[in-house]
Amino acid sequence: MSIPSRAEAARLLRDLQPPDWLLGHSTAVGEIASFLAARIAEQGHPIDVALVEAAAFLHDVDKALPSEDKRRGHGHGIAGAIWAHHEGYDEIAPAIADHPVSRLMDDDSYLPWAKWATIEERVVAYADKRAHQDVVSLDERFAEWVARHGASPEMDVARERAQALEREICEAAGIEPGEVRRAAWVEAASS
Repeated sequence: MSIPSRAEAARLLRDLQPPDWLLGHSTAVGEIASFLAARIAEQGHPIDVALVEAAAFLHDVDKALPSEDKRRGHGHGIAGAIWAHHEGYDEIAPAIADHPVSRLMDDDSYLPWAKWATIEERVVAYADKRAHQDVVSLDERFAEWVARHGASPEMDVARERAQALEREICEAAGIEPGEVRRAAWVEAASS
């Protein structure tokens, strides 16, 4: 098994010719996750920073697959994990599979994930909740999802669980949520 480097992850995504909005979001998630993973490591917690960076940058790879690609039928996240397995990047597949906000919405998905997800998987999921095209608050991100999908009790549950995830990740990183930043590495890696 292997983990793609920053440059490899950028090349893999660019080779799929993603729309600009997807490349911008993926870059933001990758850089936020990189910042968080580095901070967590600085606090003395074991974390595979390379895994976090690659999985975060490629977390939405299924959205760049052609519309006729059969993997897309497996749903968001799972389709990306299948793509990662196919490309030989098995180690990043779980973090890609489990990042969507839908993971937080129902007990059948969330409870096993909450019990067994690695710190790397949690960082990728959290970074996605804090990124649009740049760093945003959970309030801003959830307002966007509610505007797109509508308010629901499930979205309220997801928001509460995202707030708990935020507390966990920020505590591990030794920061407050307002201190979350981007580590500017993707642009240099993809040049």
